This record gives sequence, C-alpha cells and structure tokens, in this order.
Amino acid sequence: MHNQRQSNSRQQSQQSEQHTVLVCDDDEAIVNALEVYLKQEGYRVLKAGTGRQALAILQQEPVQLIIMDIMMPEMDGLSATLKIRETQNIPLIMLSAKSEDTDKITGLHFGADDYVTKPFNALELMARVKSQLRRYTRLGSLPATSQMLVNGRLELDTSACELKVDGVPVRLTATEYKIVAYLMKHPGQVFSTGAIYEQVWEETSHAVENTVAVHIRRIREKIEINPKEPEYLKVVWGIGYKMEKRTRRNRGTTQ
Repeated sequence: MHNQRQSNSRQQSQQSEQHTVLVCDDDEAIVNALEVYLKQEGYRVLKAGTGRQALAILQQEPVQLIIMDIMMPEMDGLSATLKIRETQNIPLIMLSAKSEDTDKITGLHFGADDYVTKPFNALELMARVKSQLRRYTRLGSLPATSQMLVNGRLELDTSACELKVDGVPVRLTATEYKIVAYLMKHPGQVFSTGAIYEQVWEETSHAVENTVAVHIRRIREKIEINPKEPEYLKVVWGIGYKMEKRTRRNRGTTQ
C-alpha cells in the first residue's frame, strides 16, 4: 500500500512536470506517428491540421514546443510562425518536404528554432525536441543570483533572462537569448559558427553555418540600429562572430 502511494505520487509529479508539444501538419498519418513517438517519451500531445487551428489551440492551451509543417491549407506554417512570434518565444521546429538551403533559411528567418526535412528520422526528431525543451526550460531554472551584463546600449539580466536595448526590453527566442548571452559573456572574443552551435544547440556541429547565420541576422534586426552595418554582432570573415566591446553612452550619441 505504501509503495502504491509512492508510485501514485511519482506519477502525479511526473504529470505535473510533463511538457506539452503541439504537432501541426495537414498529413494526418504524420501527426499520428509523431503523437506515438512523443507520448513514448512522456510528452502530452496536441494536434492541429492547419496554421489557424494551431493558433487557436495556443490561445487555449499552455504549450512548451511546436512542431510545424510549412505547406498547409488555410494558413501555412511560415505565416503561422510569424503570428506566433508576435507574442510567444516557445521553441518551434519546422517540418518541410523541401531540402533546399533557401527553404531552410526562410524557415529560420521567420522564427523557427530548428528545421527538419521530410522524410525524417523519428529518433533524430525526438533528440531535437529534447534539446530544444532542455534549452527552453533551462532559462527558467537559472540561478536566482542577478548578473547584469552591460555592453554599450545592451543590458542583459541573466537572472530574468531579459535583454534591453536603450532600456527597452527586446523579445528573444530561447535560441537567440543563448547566443546573445554566450557572446556578451565573452565580449571581443571571436567564436566559430561551430563553437556557437555546439554551445547553444548542445549538439555536434556539421554544416551549420547557415543555421547560425540566420539566427545572428534575426538578433541583429532586434538589437542593431542598422542591421546591415552592425555595431555589436560583428562577423570576422573566415572565422566566425563576436560581440564587439562598446562603452556605455547616452542615448542618441555616437561613439
């Protein structure tokens, strides 16, 4: 009886910590297959067949990760992702039958955190789901000790996981936050795209230049006055990227 109560207690604890994954694809067979794999990993699964259905579910249910197909009726995955990114930064993995780099870059630029091409390996996709959730949930479990990193107009509060530019909070995805935090902790130091990828994605890097470059571009659009002539996120050609050291100054002045 005592063991049964302990077992019930553990089950309730696990259920309370259970992550919810929203799978959005107009191919019902794919949705059902992903549901099986995700449930085997202990995730709660919500299903949608269009972008509009996904948006409606997000208004009603707490979701920790989204798997989103691109080509769907009513509202495609790219349009839905743009809409989601207006208010939410939860991890989003994009699915597509297209394998061209331009399609992958487009998906990442629209706000996806990762991209998987159909047909995909289910075990690889589950590994990516775990990686994204681990990175996302870790932001909420960082030590409470406040550490303010200041670099020119940028202020990063690592306890609140918040970036401000000229005192105004900037909405970052979990992936974007980790890139900014990593570079701001090492101002002036140059990191290769592989080093950034392995630090942020926590996976071995392989042909990841475009993936990192797209996230850098999105960050620049949020923090730079002129993203085409960045003041902070600098590229060091043939090597990688760095966070340029800047001095604090009054707003509206130039250095």
